[in-house]
Amino acid sequence: MVSWEAIRAYDYRGAFDRVRAGRAWRWGGVVVAGLVGGWLGLALGGEVVTPIGPADVTLGLSPQWEGETVVDVRPLGQLAFDTHDAPLRLNATISDIRLSAAEEMFADPDAINRMAAGIGSDLRAGVISLLVRALVAATLGAVLMGLLLFRSVWRSLFSGLVSLAVLVASGALAASSFNPSAIAEPRYTGLIAGAPQVVGGAEAVVSRFNQYQEQLAGLVGNVAMIYEATSTLPVYEEDESVVRVLHVSDIQLNPASWSIIRTLREQYAVDVIVDSGDLTDRGSAAEDVFADEIADLEVPYVWVRGEHDSMGTQRAVEAQPNAVVLDEDTEEVAGLTFFGAGDPRYTPDATRLNPDEEAVAALGEDQAASVAGDGVDVAVLHTRTQGDAFDGAVPLVLTGGDHMRSTALGDEGTRFLVQGSTGGAGLSGLDHGMGRPTPYQASVLYFDVETGRLQARDDIDLGGIGLTSAQVERHVEPDPDRPVGDEPEASEEDATEPERTP
Repeated sequence: MVSWEAIRAYDYRGAFDRVRAGRAWRWGGVVVAGLVGGWLGLALGGEVVTPIGPADVTLGLSPQWEGETVVDVRPLGQLAFDTHDAPLRLNATISDIRLSAAEEMFADPDAINRMAAGIGSDLRAGVISLLVRALVAATLGAVLMGLLLFRSVWRSLFSGLVSLAVLVASGALAASSFNPSAIAEPRYTGLIAGAPQVVGGAEAVVSRFNQYQEQLAGLVGNVAMIYEATSTLPVYEEDESVVRVLHVSDIQLNPASWSIIRTLREQYAVDVIVDSGDLTDRGSAAEDVFADEIADLEVPYVWVRGEHDSMGTQRAVEAQPNAVVLDEDTEEVAGLTFFGAGDPRYTPDATRLNPDEEAVAALGEDQAASVAGDGVDVAVLHTRTQGDAFDGAVPLVLTGGDHMRSTALGDEGTRFLVQGSTGGAGLSGLDHGMGRPTPYQASVLYFDVETGRLQARDDIDLGGIGLTSAQVERHVEPDPDRPVGDEPEASEEDATEPERTP
């Protein structure tokens, strides 16, 4: 029999705390089971494949502390947008391109408008389908986790309810904090930035880089097809009275450039390739093998030495059967007369006393004087510093060196075309810490076969490493037969010379 003193001495508060602690532990376990099970459910079943335009897109939802939308553009990398504040990550990956839909776009221009009008509803339907699937997958995952841990139907149902409530609340927060303007401020994570974690061994590096080259080459071809299908400008590609010249520059040891050049040569049926220098990065003997790719291009390759190219580089280019190396030489190639001279500076050699800007300009004056009146159609040099003196001596001067395309019409009628970097500025273009990636740039030039004068050009831009944008823009020469040596009338294009970045 329990005495009154024992009842009074009993620690009721401690017993209540023990009961409360036991209940708290059980309810805490229910909540944890709901969160963990919901996360596993999303990981295993939170994806749908939905048609959006001509593509099949895989949409996925997963928990993440900082909410964002991620678009996977493999093998080039990922684009991330801070679209919302909820702890959810929306993933979108293009899993397939439906050939029939893509072909319809080329065959019927109205199909593009119809497809564009339906993309909004396609995306909306895909997101709704994803949310429904995510809710079901997360709830089911939480219920199964509860059954596994507690072997109680009621506790497992409460775990499912916890997961459902958290996901619904997160979705509501994402919708209320959605910021559509975030698409203007993407973050890119690409091939080089993630290399230590992503590429693995040496064999994987080669495989992934080959995929990247193929993607770039394919992108050029696709854009050229679209351009050919939609352009109303003169079709110089099919005109036998035109000589087609591909102008490239500043490849700087980037192997992806060869894929782009080969694609452009085939797509535009190029007769000649002109390279205005900086084929290599440091002009070392180890880089000489890079020039071997020239032989596979199967058309004449006119080349001048840049400031990153050594005399060893020049000898390596000369060894290629289709190379035409110009070093204060004049050669006729495909009906056009070219003069070219190498850059006297060799930047990587710190022990060599290189000429300054004034000396390079003076050298250009001597070279221009030597060819004036000789019927040269095109002068090829590495920089405008050396090429400026050719104004009035030749109709066209092709240079590089600036890593950004620009054009100007000289006072005496000479057209100056500065090519951007066809190698995305080489090794420096792979450094994402340098700011925006340097675009890959090249131009196809169309010359009249009789007069040797430039008639038009197609400027081709790819967005550089990490970017998939591409553009082809045609410029028709306003007065192709203008006299050289007299002051010409400036066209609208030449009113302002584009800013050139060193």
